Amino acid sequence: MPILAARMSQLGTESAFEVLARATALQRQGRNIINLGIGQPDFKTPAHIVEAGMKALADGHHGYTPANGILPLREAVAADLHRRHGVEISPERVLVVPGGKVTMFFAIMMFGEPGAEIIYPNPGFPIYESVIRFSGATPVPMRLHESKGFSFDAEEVLGQITPRTRLLILNSPGNPTGGVAPKAEIDRLVAGLARYPDVTIMSDEIYGEMLYEGAHVSLTTYPELEDRLILLDGWSKTYAMTGWRLGYGVWPKALFPHAERLAINSHSCVNASAQFAGIAAMTGPREPVARMMEAFAERRAYIVPALNALPGFRCATPGGAFYAFPNITGTGFDSRTVQTRLLDEAGIATVSGTSFGALGDGNIRFSYAASLDALKEAVGRIGAWLAAQGSTARRSA
Repeated sequence: MPILAARMSQLGTESAFEVLARATALQRQGRNIINLGIGQPDFKTPAHIVEAGMKALADGHHGYTPANGILPLREAVAADLHRRHGVEISPERVLVVPGGKVTMFFAIMMFGEPGAEIIYPNPGFPIYESVIRFSGATPVPMRLHESKGFSFDAEEVLGQITPRTRLLILNSPGNPTGGVAPKAEIDRLVAGLARYPDVTIMSDEIYGEMLYEGAHVSLTTYPELEDRLILLDGWSKTYAMTGWRLGYGVWPKALFPHAERLAINSHSCVNASAQFAGIAAMTGPREPVARMMEAFAERRAYIVPALNALPGFRCATPGGAFYAFPNITGTGFDSRTVQTRLLDEAGIATVSGTSFGALGDGNIRFSYAASLDALKEAVGRIGAWLAAQGSTARRSA
């Protein structure tokens, strides 16, 4: 029997993929499953992006690229950040990586070790806590408050910082909640961080172009953080490119060589054709992005009141991304039970809030990256399932 390193037992997984596998298995058995579990846009990658990737292959871009990414792509990233946020970012600080997770993995492994603490959003993307534990560091959950639209409380977060805190992870708009931190809250947090100059910040802004009202507040717009801010972003969500595996990090100058060395040791470089597709995404027409967000806005306008109308459900309106995260404690069931039974009995794939941390207990994540007709059918099935539970309870009584 192989003897594994003890740290392997600390690695978790991403439950959305487990739910997807279970839903797929049920579909193969002939079940009609509506999948509201997986977090990816239900749109095809825009045609001009696909064409750019195909052209790159036809033109012979089959070999290795620089570990940090081809210069035209890094220049496109810098120009895009200037377009969106008015910030000047050197392409030399951009590290192109195969997907958003790589930046978070590098950042956490760079700062995580036994005795260190890393603060992360909870409920939040499950890989944060998983990799923190894998690194040997202690994960310190930052509570996202339903009453604040699933934003953090700046003073509460600042109060969690200790001499052992190495890294603070932020995510706005957030997964799984769709919550958006208000600028005033971010301002308070940044002002307070002046007291803790040794704490590095990783800002996960992968949903930064997926807001329904107002403008995205990027931490790149706070010059006082430049020498200790890691920006995580990429193409997966905004451009419906999840399968292309293309992301980037913007690193402080002092940290960039360490991140690049991790890239060389792990994946060498990102495949060339995807990088050329990424240039087309950032420099091409914005209409496909706008159309996708119009569709998500229409779906949000339906699903939030529809979920609120279900007995035992209470759903805050998400400010960004494409997730609804209703509180279901009023149903009398725990989150994991609702996830399991909705899939097995109603044919609806969702993800339990506990998959996103202990503070997600009592909630369920719905991805509304599905057609409006599918959402309406799903809500109808959930309503019927809830009614059946009430009937069963009455018969049992």
